[in-house]
Amino acid sequence: MRTRLVRQPGQPGTKDLVTQYGDRLICVRYRYDSLQKKRHKTVELIIETVDWIPPLAPDTCVAVRVALHEYDIQRKIRGAGGTWNRTRQVWEMRYDQVLALGLRDRMVDAE
Repeated sequence: MRTRLVRQPGQPGTKDLVTQYGDRLICVRYRYDSLQKKRHKTVELIIETVDWIPPLAPDTCVAVRVALHEYDIQRKIRGAGGTWNRTRQVWEMRYDQVLALGLRDRMVDAE
């Protein structure tokens, strides 16, 4: 099947579907099947909306809280290129390195 036409809500050919589906309607597609000589009208709908936080890029700098007495972890962070931020009292390093060292649960929000 080949899609030849895509209509957005409000364009010709979508009026009844906008009435039926309302704001959930994303688009209407007309697909053509040359073997069966049929045209299919399909709709794309929103069926669920939830909060979502996009994943961090691997090279994003993040803050990690490590206690002063945890020397082994501090040494690993330094070895991975992390730096100490004296003002914020946190280690700053790349997100991919945080994951590699298993320190994701120690990340703190940017202030």
